[in-house]
Amino acid sequence: MQKILLIEDNTEIRENMTEILELAGYEVVAAADGKEGVALAQQHKPDLIICDIMMPVLDGYGVLHMLQRNNALQNIPFIFLTAKSERSEIRKGMEMGADDYITKPFEGAELLSAIESRLRKASLLRQEFAKDISGVDELINISSGKDYLEALKEDRSTDKFRKKQLIYAEGNHPSRLYYIIKGKVKCYKRNDDGKELITNLYAEGDFLGYMALLEGRTYRENAEALEETELAMIPRSEFEQLLGSNPVVMKKFIGILAKNINEKEDQLLNIAYNSLRKKVADTLVALYKKYNPTKNSAFTIDFSRENLAAIAGVAKESLIRTLSEFKEEGMISIQGSQIQVLNYTKLENMLN
Repeated sequence: MQKILLIEDNTEIRENMTEILELAGYEVVAAADGKEGVALAQQHKPDLIICDIMMPVLDGYGVLHMLQRNNALQNIPFIFLTAKSERSEIRKGMEMGADDYITKPFEGAELLSAIESRLRKASLLRQEFAKDISGVDELINISSGKDYLEALKEDRSTDKFRKKQLIYAEGNHPSRLYYIIKGKVKCYKRNDDGKELITNLYAEGDFLGYMALLEGRTYRENAEALEETELAMIPRSEFEQLLGSNPVVMKKFIGILAKNINEKEDQLLNIAYNSLRKKVADTLVALYKKYNPTKNSAFTIDFSRENLAAIAGVAKESLIRTLSEFKEEGMISIQGSQIQVLNYTKLENMLN
């Protein structure tokens, strides 16, 4: 049974709401003022909180402020109760992190509908999302109630890039977020000697260039089309408005990016400490996973040897020699630039 904390100083309203909620199958914990409400929230960890704004001892804004400072309570859905005369002040509460508000007087159906909507969204937001940026789109769909990918594809300015054409360069200031409609993109850095290291690969359905936007800095890497590529352009202002409109979305977004950064750290450790054979095997496995999620046995990895070497962090000559060894051992087949994985399990479990 889901538990709701109701904070309301008016005894008649509090009792009527409690009756409605209990009839609807919720367990209700009631408080007569904000101070008592915060204490009960800490004690019971409710699934949702409904709170009046104007109360003695501690008002609704104070309650929300104290809950937002508590890591264990800050993500509980929070609904304000407000009289019509206070409605102009509700923006303050929404900016503080409230999820919704209900204007008094209200119908029981309106109250239950708002509660069900917030509990359903909170449940979805607790799900695990993909560890890469594709998880952001799923998150946005849940939070906004619309298919964001479809919105990107329609009525959106798009640009087409030729193979090897630069999309943005290290040191440039970002003005937009990119969404890949078609094609593949690599991000890379070069050292002082001009040696290239590919830091990330993107494919259809991925967002691109988000880190510089989030951090408010210039690009720290170059982005280049690996093949004929079509990108949708999302203006920076629209991207920032989307993130700023929902603090839960922003927090989840940061969590997804943190996981992505951890994976990049693992990649750098592998490049630094793995054997040559292990580096090449891990590169083939990573490309297979990214571009062939359905594990189609006919799938081929079609990357230039220069790009494969830059991903693995090895010399081109060493890569070619290792690929020849894998071919002789029956793990892959090679035809021109195309590589077909014949024994995925052996590549994935290769010892260092």
